[in-house]
Amino acid sequence: MLGNFSYHNPTKLYFGDESLNYLKDELKNYGPVVMLNYGSGSVKKNGIYDQVVAILRECGKQIVENPGVMSNPTLEKLNEGVEIARRNSIDLILSLGGGSVCDYSKAVAASVFYEGDYWDRFWLKQQQPEPGQRLLPVGCILTMAGTGSEMNAGTVITDAKNTFKVGHVFDDRLMPRFSILNPKFTMTVPAEQMKAGIYDIMNHIMEQYFSDFDDNTSDYLSEGLMRSLITASRIAVKNPQDYEARSNIMWTATWALNTLIGLGKKEDWMVHMIGHSIGAWTHAPHGYCLASVSMAYYRRAMKPGLPKFVRFAKNVWDIRPDGLTDEQIAQAGLEALKDWMLEIGLPLTISQLGATAQMIPGITQGTIVYPAGYMDLKPEDITEILKESL
Repeated sequence: MLGNFSYHNPTKLYFGDESLNYLKDELKNYGPVVMLNYGSGSVKKNGIYDQVVAILRECGKQIVENPGVMSNPTLEKLNEGVEIARRNSIDLILSLGGGSVCDYSKAVAASVFYEGDYWDRFWLKQQQPEPGQRLLPVGCILTMAGTGSEMNAGTVITDAKNTFKVGHVFDDRLMPRFSILNPKFTMTVPAEQMKAGIYDIMNHIMEQYFSDFDDNTSDYLSEGLMRSLITASRIAVKNPQDYEARSNIMWTATWALNTLIGLGKKEDWMVHMIGHSIGAWTHAPHGYCLASVSMAYYRRAMKPGLPKFVRFAKNVWDIRPDGLTDEQIAQAGLEALKDWMLEIGLPLTISQLGATAQMIPGITQGTIVYPAGYMDLKPEDITEILKESL
């Protein structure tokens, strides 16, 4: 295992069907004013909101509500949240919802006490808060599995005016102080959101897995997580109320992106970068955006990353290598990935999401290019991937 790294994850997790009971213990650690961020109101329909508000009131908290956090949180909504937090002297931000609400809450927490242009500093320039800047604490009550935002410092915000979606991973000061994960809460989301979340999890793992060639403990962990997700997803798609399957999906989502399996890895986040730009143009669910370009991307990455793709085929998909060349084994692994994606009902093209050939130049322009695991992309490469994915 090559490379040098440090590891610190300060988030405290409460997991299981009784995990909300621990919210009272956590609330004792914070002041009286709690900003409650949530989405379009589904948490009110399914009763989770009432449970949380009852606990907040029992603990004597003043609740400042901030509803309407959308699935791709916008800069406009971020500005609104920052103003609410500044006006009400917030002591704790409590996120109630999926990964987008958690992302959004961390973005607000980072921006409230920054006196300059936080959009420019944190997202456009990708800088961190100054060491002495005050940051609001965040707690998450998760209702959807997918992003892993409950145990990382990542945020994604969309500038809708300029059709630009960008993420920023803050340092560990912005990791949630605590997160509550009740798998039963995830059973309330629509099937399409569940499927999108499943592929978001899978892609988080793959983008860390498909980089470097050394014998890396992180890769063994990734293979186990992928196998668990594949098994659980097949059960959950047929029976969304299966607690064991939903709990395994939720737990896998957390470990897929809490920084553990990326240790010692170069990593490759270009499917996410392309997917973000597709999302800015189509407003499709994030996981669907990733799925729509994955096959074209990984077919291209397979040749320079052949040994890892062979390993992926054998260890994740149980491809038997007898009589096959390495290239044939790797191709069989990608076909198995494709078959699984179709089996659980994922889109494999960007046209299924509403993207058109006319959008491709704009999507390409909006794609942030990072050094990748096995290949460095140019804008023309991204254009070709998008054309292959139409």
